[in-house]
Parts: sequence; structure tokens; C-alpha cells
Amino acid sequence: MIPLLEPDWPAPRGVRAAFSLRSGGASSPPWDTLNLGVHVGDDPASVSENRRRLVNALQLPVEPLWLDQVHGREVYHADVAGSSKPAVRPTADAAVTSSCGVVLAIQVADCLPVLLASDDGTRLGAAHAGWRGLAGGVLDSTLEAMRVDPARLVAWLGPCIGPAHFEVGEEVRAAFMAGRPDAAEAFTANPRGRWQCDLPRLARARLAALGVGRVYGGHWCTAADPVRFFSHRRDQRTGRMAALLWREG
Repeated sequence: MIPLLEPDWPAPRGVRAAFSLRSGGASSPPWDTLNLGVHVGDDPASVSENRRRLVNALQLPVEPLWLDQVHGREVYHADVAGSSKPAVRPTADAAVTSSCGVVLAIQVADCLPVLLASDDGTRLGAAHAGWRGLAGGVLDSTLEAMRVDPARLVAWLGPCIGPAHFEVGEEVRAAFMAGRPDAAEAFTANPRGRWQCDLPRLARARLAALGVGRVYGGHWCTAADPVRFFSHRRDQRTGRMAALLWREG
């Protein structure tokens, strides 16, 4: 069995979620060892083996839906493809489904993964919320695609880079402050004339503004824990973890 992080949220009946950690895989340094990303320079055979181990460990019904994430706000509607696997990885930073035969997957190594489920478990969504996507409205577009009253949604924020390690420039703060003055609370000035950015706080604020009141998680820092987490900000060349969400049936 490979070590996994189990989301601490009141998931609806039949809805399952998991977050992969960095150990238990076949990859060599600097991707050691459970790297799930095919785009980071790792041996493709090692990545395939890591993905196989993940599927087996979680007894997934199908291979996860891997996206080509580009830090945008596009949403892939997994039900459009039905049970067939896309010929190429969809270019999107979020995905939604109402089917049992789909496993949503968001890859991260500092960015914030956000999982969403309707209270009856029939609609699921997953978003890749790095600062660009979060500022650009990826959560807005994900909720719009889910077509569920936001009050009926429960959300989980996975591990990401924490505010103590996420130093950003004025351009990042300005991107969030445009039309959202409450975003100022997520930025703390540091002695270098820059800002420490709190991604989970920004995500919580955006979800609250959209009407999602039940939000859990968001208290792990990838950069502060090299034993459990990959971190691009910390290591530059590194692997990718995944937040997974699916419905049994």
C-alpha cells in the first residue's frame, strides 16, 4: 500500500476522495518517488508504474482523468466523453462530472487543489487553483459548470504552499485586489518589500463570495514538509501529487 492523505471533510455518501503523497513510488530523484506527472522530465515508465500503483491502492474503477493544466479557468465536462477515455489529455484546469465511472484528478506541487461535491453526491468538481487560476476565476467557472446551488456544495482544500513560504510580488496582490478589496487580508507585507500570500484564505473567501459555506482542509504546507510533499517552489525540479475525487456506484 502507498501512503495517502484522506480528506477531512463530510463527503456525501458514496463520494470518495484521496490525495497522493510523494513516497511509495518507482521514480528516482529528483522525482522520488510517487511522481504522477508526465510533463516534469521523469522516466515515462516510472510514471506509468506510479499511476498503476495509485489505481491499485485506491481500487479505482477507472484510470483517473488526467488534465493538461495551464493555470487557466477552463473546465472539462467529463460526462460529454461518457465512459470513453479522451484521445488526448484535455487542456483544462478543472473538471466536473455527474457519473460514477469518472475519477477526477488535479495534479499539484504547490498549487491548491479544490474538490467539490453536491450534498447528494450526484455532482462532483475538481479545480487546480494556483494563484493565476484563482485570480482568473477558476472556482467561478467550476461552480458554473457544476450547475448546483452553491449552498448545497461542500468543498475540500488540499495541501498547497503555505503563506510562510509563498512570497509574491505586487503584481500578484494587485491581481486579487482588483474588485475584491477583502483579498488584502490574505497578504502580509514582509521586510523585503514583497508579500506573503495565503492561497487557502483566498480560496475560502472566493468560495464564500460564491455561496459555498462549508469548506474544509487547507492547513498543510507543501513547501514546509519535504518528507510528504513535492514542492516546485522549494525544489524546482520535482514530481507531482494528485487530488482525486470520484463516486462509487
